[in-house]
Amino acid sequence: MPTFVYKAKNARGETLRNRVEAGSKRLLVKLLKENNFTPIEVQQVAARVGKNVKNRKKNAELQEIMQNVNTTTIVRKTESTPLEKVKKYLAGVRRVTKRDLVVFTENFYLLKKANFNNIHALSTIIKTTENDTFRSVLEDILIGVESGENMYTTMEYYENIFPYLYINMIKVGELSGNLTTSLEQAVKYLDDTTALNKRIRKILIPNIIQFVGLLVLLIVGTIVAIPAIQGVFEQVGSTDQLPAITLWFSGLVDTLVAYWYIPTLIILGIVSGIIFYINTPKGKYNFHYFKYTMPIFGKLIFALDFSRFLKAILLNLQNGMRIQDALEVSKSVIKNYVLLSVIETSINNVLIGSSWIEPIEKSGLASPMIVEMLKIGMQTDLTEMMEKLIEYMEIDINQIMDKIMAVLPEVVYAIVGVVLIFFVIVVLVPCIQVYMGNFLFSAYDV
Repeated sequence: MPTFVYKAKNARGETLRNRVEAGSKRLLVKLLKENNFTPIEVQQVAARVGKNVKNRKKNAELQEIMQNVNTTTIVRKTESTPLEKVKKYLAGVRRVTKRDLVVFTENFYLLKKANFNNIHALSTIIKTTENDTFRSVLEDILIGVESGENMYTTMEYYENIFPYLYINMIKVGELSGNLTTSLEQAVKYLDDTTALNKRIRKILIPNIIQFVGLLVLLIVGTIVAIPAIQGVFEQVGSTDQLPAITLWFSGLVDTLVAYWYIPTLIILGIVSGIIFYINTPKGKYNFHYFKYTMPIFGKLIFALDFSRFLKAILLNLQNGMRIQDALEVSKSVIKNYVLLSVIETSINNVLIGSSWIEPIEKSGLASPMIVEMLKIGMQTDLTEMMEKLIEYMEIDINQIMDKIMAVLPEVVYAIVGVVLIFFVIVVLVPCIQVYMGNFLFSAYDV
């Protein structure tokens, strides 16, 4: 008998999800309506091989309960209070945060480490998930797993919740048969990403606030203070002039205010052109290449991507995959077109009997040490050498991050400092002139 997954509302307005067997979709909808359920969604799922007697008994019991639900379980519908309606609405639109994803991944990893199967682990986590939105997503993943699908297949429908790299880490783990290790890597990836974002925000946010504040003071001071000072000079008949840079910047601001739509259209045109170019194949490739070669962050971005790629290869090699298959599966953790093209060339080289390390060496992105360690691994024990290479890259990534954290504040301070100096020259110097009163001497021919 076909198996269906339905979502329906009961008489109390609660949304229920369940999995039952029925003769057809039409009969199931009819049965739900007869028992005062309002069907929202009914989908047939793929039949699973080897369903046990316990599951069949459970479905039979559910159908029996539904047949008798009118006389035994339906409670008269009551009106919800305004507060309950607000709570229900907020619960329905609650956003899934990065913290929710981290907690789910950590819990799932611990359960898998304790030899829980995917269905049991997901069912356990769903019971303890407080976020209603995320719970619904996990229930959909559970339904997919119960119907014989991989977890990553359902996760791909929720790209706004699960990052691209996260989904593909799970994919590599499921296809390689070692989901526990992939979950461990996913936990580390989320923790490292969160820690890096916090460190960068700690440096950037205060300085950005200072930068924006100085910029606002500069513009407001130029619009308000400079004309007022110029008016004072004219009233007393002084021949003193404001600094040339002040007059130039004041004229520039006045022009921009009068013809604001021209620079706005120019900026919008430039931004639109850049976005359009990036969305073309060539533009996307060049943009991804820029990511790997950009100042300050370029080396870090490449090191993180290549490290994840090597970890995926190692995971597949440890589970008995050939290098060609390991490369094919592992490339899914990479989103950058430049590195993907290098990996595709490596796979083609394996097919024709050439070295898969050669494209990595020719790209010029990987350091000579990484290339040499891979070559030595191919001549000795690739799995063991790749473990050492990943350890080396972890140390290298930490060193790069330390350098960035040392250089980034200096760059930000320099930018803020330039704006501050400009503010002093343009706005504060004229104010000091007025305060000192020297302009009065020229007014009285002294």
